[in-house]
Amino acid sequence: MPELPEVETTRRGIAPHLLGRTVREVVLRRHDLRWPIPDAVPRGLNGASITDVRRRAKYLLLDVDGGSALLHLGMSGSLRVLDGDPPPGPHDHVDIVLDDGRRLRFRDPRRFGCLLWQPAGEVHSLLAGLGPEPLSESFDGEWLHRLSRGRSASVKAFLMDQAVVVGVGNIYAAEALFQAGIDPRRAAGKVSLARYRQLADAVKQILGYAIKRGGTTLRDFLSPDGAPGYFEQELQVYGREGEACKVCGAALKSARLGQRASVWCPRCQR
Repeated sequence: MPELPEVETTRRGIAPHLLGRTVREVVLRRHDLRWPIPDAVPRGLNGASITDVRRRAKYLLLDVDGGSALLHLGMSGSLRVLDGDPPPGPHDHVDIVLDDGRRLRFRDPRRFGCLLWQPAGEVHSLLAGLGPEPLSESFDGEWLHRLSRGRSASVKAFLMDQAVVVGVGNIYAAEALFQAGIDPRRAAGKVSLARYRQLADAVKQILGYAIKRGGTTLRDFLSPDGAPGYFEQELQVYGREGEACKVCGAALKSARLGQRASVWCPRCQR
């Protein structure tokens, strides 16, 4: 599944082509993805000007005066800005046609993505209760330390809790914990404030760097221009079970935490 850097890369790629443009037509080649696409989507977008292209967690929002189209790429979805009307492929389910003749095409082979509607002044239920953005000032070590008190779950599961902080998925949680030198199995409530400060800094640094590098290409993800991301080749622990740690040379270990594979270095992380 595309993680936060991939979604942010997509947002940055499509935003210049959409901002200020008026939607001429919404073409639905099917009326459901993960969930049915509500009639409010074409009704709200048709004839409206796009005032902003935002990201909240791993969701993209196309803002117009009456509300926002809420998109999630799911496991394999992608967005492309296309000139004219090239023939759609079998998995090209939605086109948002703009007044300059271009179109935003939503491709989703597995149909785990979504296209929903958030009325103006409301917060969609999928976005309610989410924690702070990891790159915002409200996310820091003090925040993590305060929320973690009394928690026996692993620090990795804690970091991936969307009510704690949004958008830190399996890849970047593993990498941030490695950079901070924290064993992912450690109970969240047993991590000190000083180490949570290190962890929050690591999350910010790694996500920020991954965005600059174009995200992490895994399986189906490609950036809006069709190019792969380049952060994958720089991964320190994720997906490298049994390989040598790039820092100390120890064999990396793996276990399942919260139903997710977790890899760490037994020497560098404690």
